[in-house]
Amino acid sequence: MRTRLFLLTLLCPLLVMAAQREVTSPDGRLAVKVSVEDGITTYAVTYDSIEMIQPSRLGLKTNIGDFTQGLAVVEARESMVEKHYDMSRTKTSHSDFKAKQLDITLANAERHQMTVTFLVADNDIAFQYTLLRQENDNPKSAVVHGEATAFRLPAGTTTFLSPQSDPMIGWERTKPSYEEVYSADAAMTDKSQYGHGYVFPALFHVGDKGWVLISETGVTSAYVGAHLSDYDAAMGYTVAYPMEGENNGIGTTSAGIPIPGSTPWRTITIGRDLKPIVETTIAFDPLTPLYAPSQDYQPGRYTWSWLIWQDESINYEDQVKFIDLAAAMGFEYCLVDNWWDTNIGRDRMAELSRYAQGKGVRLMLWYNSNGYENDAPQTPRQRMSTSIARDEEMAWLRRIGVAGIKVDFFGGDKQQTLQLYEDILSDANRYGLQCIFHGCTLPRGWERLYPNYVASEAVLASENVFFDEGAAIREPFDLTLHPFCRNAVASMDWGGTIMNRFMSKDNKSRHSRKTTDMFEIASAITVQTSVQCMAIQPNNLQELPQVELDLMKSLPTTWDETRLIDGYPGKYVVLARRHGNQWYIAGLNGEKTIKRLTLQLPMLAGKTISYYTDNVKGYGELKTLKVDKKGQAKVVIQPNGGLILR
Repeated sequence: MRTRLFLLTLLCPLLVMAAQREVTSPDGRLAVKVSVEDGITTYAVTYDSIEMIQPSRLGLKTNIGDFTQGLAVVEARESMVEKHYDMSRTKTSHSDFKAKQLDITLANAERHQMTVTFLVADNDIAFQYTLLRQENDNPKSAVVHGEATAFRLPAGTTTFLSPQSDPMIGWERTKPSYEEVYSADAAMTDKSQYGHGYVFPALFHVGDKGWVLISETGVTSAYVGAHLSDYDAAMGYTVAYPMEGENNGIGTTSAGIPIPGSTPWRTITIGRDLKPIVETTIAFDPLTPLYAPSQDYQPGRYTWSWLIWQDESINYEDQVKFIDLAAAMGFEYCLVDNWWDTNIGRDRMAELSRYAQGKGVRLMLWYNSNGYENDAPQTPRQRMSTSIARDEEMAWLRRIGVAGIKVDFFGGDKQQTLQLYEDILSDANRYGLQCIFHGCTLPRGWERLYPNYVASEAVLASENVFFDEGAAIREPFDLTLHPFCRNAVASMDWGGTIMNRFMSKDNKSRHSRKTTDMFEIASAITVQTSVQCMAIQPNNLQELPQVELDLMKSLPTTWDETRLIDGYPGKYVVLARRHGNQWYIAGLNGEKTIKRLTLQLPMLAGKTISYYTDNVKGYGELKTLKVDKKGQAKVVIQPNGGLILR
């Protein structure tokens, strides 16, 4: 269907008229209503006729004109979009995306035009702005200073949010790094910790109406990364651009784009329950890969000495131990962390890489992204920050057979920093290198855009379990929250399934781990990333039950399908993931009381399956479990415990 709404205001820009248009999802349950009244453009969202997002502002502020007020509709068009694509690095290997598309072209008081595009799928919405060339074919570029884009949630909504930090604070001035504590079921009126709002993704519980997950995707070198403001009773949450102090104050907080040119996609996932939130693929559906992979990048598992043995382990002899550990477990990779260039040296790193390859293991090497972004001292420094240095470094990495890099300590969300991410990824692809990022921003559709991208930290991750007993206490909460929030929109390098009982090399001193063994092993399934860190230690080979070692050896890291079985953010989660014909059901209990659950497992109806659970000492044990003909199975998850069914 094609509808044109020509308004007389094109002849008289100061006169605006009301216009309204609604588009519904293919199944008819999700509806977006776009309205222009008194020159202000808003949208509202209902699901099953229940209001989920109240009328909220749309618009951009640019150097070529104000597109937040004085607007009139030039044209509205509706069409169907259908995409089918495969990808190997996220929660599903194949996606069938069907949506209705609404394009509304608006003119401002100066007759400059902008199109707002909405994609409305059965539980997902994505929308973006496109600035258009004018009648005289100019201007051909623009600077976008900010947005009016807002999200107004109904009264009584509670939030699951992580604050945006001050810039250039924390250890060696490395923030913001998306490594702040999440709240749970907090009031919208609660102020953010630093007064800068909240990072994406943002999860909202709209009482008995359902759930809303808000994020953005398609952020590349062509734009800035955004976040949400603090809540305002009149406006709701608004889209905020980077802070001036990010990236050591270098670079603009605005975005520069060519014309015609588009912003990233703002995404909204809505469900009456949490199932659509966990299973959404909207972070990838609107996107197209930016380049072809230079090779077939392999998923797998890696060992990592630094998490427990720390900087002292970055020497040749200790790295041999972790290579041998990876080989003994059948893992594909070993990550060598910071200071390798000074502690081991480049000649011996080449020797170490040859040793690893002889064991069927390939190395990944750590790098500092700096540059000038912060004061992080670890080396190698200034090897990823310029194209000349990267070309030389990556050529050497390819020569010695390194499989990938982990790059740390980025400077924020300015367009200049996003350009650095993309340059590293693009250059690495030419040399056959996979990329993991730490101390970094949220990846926004990067698994789809960049085929050699693996995962990002962008979360208060496992290294904090080592450093801080408070983080160890909070780990069960964190890992039962992230499947519904952070990991729902992008791959997450949590940094390790920790099998030591104590956070020390001798496994006897410092503070203890607060989770059971099966919690940790099951988290290797609930945490989605195609190259998974299994942070076991050499001593674990003698200390752990054989059933646990055999289980860890057999776990895949790529998935053909993901289903939420049960859970509540920060309390517990049960996920089913399929690898080929094999289903893996992983459960985590984030609370200190036993969970007795009746799981609905129709894919396993009538089967007798393996049931890995915790014994009274917190070690894993293997039982069998009969799933009844209706697909029901009764299970128990111990406090801070876990289970795996397969």
